[in-house]
Amino acid sequence: MSCPLGQSPPYPPKNFAQWLLNTDANSVCLVFRLLCTERHWEDRMPNDGAGAAAHARPLSADHRIASLEAFQVSWRPNDPPGRRTAIVRVRTESGLTGYGEASPMMGGEHSLLVARDFADSLVGADPFDQAVIHDKLLHRYIKLGPEGSVTGALAALDIALWDIKGKALGLPIYKLLGGAWRTKLPFYASIGGNANRSVDEVVRVVEQRWKAENPAAIKIRWDGDRTRQDHDIPGDIAKARAVRALVGDDFPLAFDANNQYSVGGAIRVGRVLEELGYIWFEEPVQHYDVRAMGEVAQRLDITVSASEQTYTTQALVDMIEAGVRMVQPDIVKMGGITGLMQCAAICFAHGVELVPHQTQPGLGHVANLHVLATLMHNTKPAEFADPDDRMHVAFENPPVPRDGSFEIPDGPGLGLRVRDGEIDRRRS
Repeated sequence: MSCPLGQSPPYPPKNFAQWLLNTDANSVCLVFRLLCTERHWEDRMPNDGAGAAAHARPLSADHRIASLEAFQVSWRPNDPPGRRTAIVRVRTESGLTGYGEASPMMGGEHSLLVARDFADSLVGADPFDQAVIHDKLLHRYIKLGPEGSVTGALAALDIALWDIKGKALGLPIYKLLGGAWRTKLPFYASIGGNANRSVDEVVRVVEQRWKAENPAAIKIRWDGDRTRQDHDIPGDIAKARAVRALVGDDFPLAFDANNQYSVGGAIRVGRVLEELGYIWFEEPVQHYDVRAMGEVAQRLDITVSASEQTYTTQALVDMIEAGVRMVQPDIVKMGGITGLMQCAAICFAHGVELVPHQTQPGLGHVANLHVLATLMHNTKPAEFADPDDRMHVAFENPPVPRDGSFEIPDGPGLGLRVRDGEIDRRRS
């Protein structure tokens, strides 16, 4: 007895145990999925031929895409572009709404332009076909260059479609991905802007976040001028030493150079970080110089990480083959949940750590947590870069850290209860 994917399963007879023995696993799984969404067998029993035809209707048939909107949200008056959020909102014919978020670079406007262009072509599409939609759109817009604006737009759309799928089935996204190894995830405090701070200022800022959030680890980011290589190596080392002295010998620390060193400069800094017990050294050289990144990774003992600016799975494989053993693709840049799950499979096959980059405190952050929950080998905490609560007004249940961890929402889809009105009032 079989049941094609997307169709309702056969109805169990009164002898339920016998039915279980004689029915294939796919049909059994679909029955229990219906139970989880409160669709009871007695409510769906056909009484005649017309009823039987309706019974075979795909689960997603009532959830066709009705509209897609792509827009920026300014959370506070006079927000600069980089502080705005790039949102894609998808509504279905059945009344469900899914939300997704694009890369925040320049407010994501470049990705929103792409999303607006493909919006009309998705009307009537099935959100359960999110992988097919992703590949069709990627290749439709491939000549724009597959990295950046296109994959950011596809990321926002993909997250929104997964949000809809979860709501249609009454399940959190991590369940649709195969289940969670954990639903409470520790985070590390990601602290940027340190290139232009003095040693004392760096220590003060790090101490504030450390005491306020009780993170599992801390990463100090430079965010400096990428056109000036090796600008102040002695000063950078002094800051790294001062932060180590602040937190003690055993607290986990990471150092994000934001691509500001030459190969020689990176090796010089990396040797000191090894001495200080830092656990990873992030993007020491320019992200586009894959051979140089691999050379630094192979010559240092400290784990070198890269790929927050990698946008395709093929480019991720190139970075791994160059010798990088910890990669950090970003869910709002790398094709959303579908893309990041592909990255997870690649990393598992290559024995490489996957520690996704993620700086957005709302939709992108929660989507990232759903994926992280499904990873068996989740070796590092989740990134938490922006503790500002400016987005909380848009959610009834905003993601808030507690005692160094985030709880993944267990509601359907992303699990975030979005206040549409608050979003619309802040549209740019």
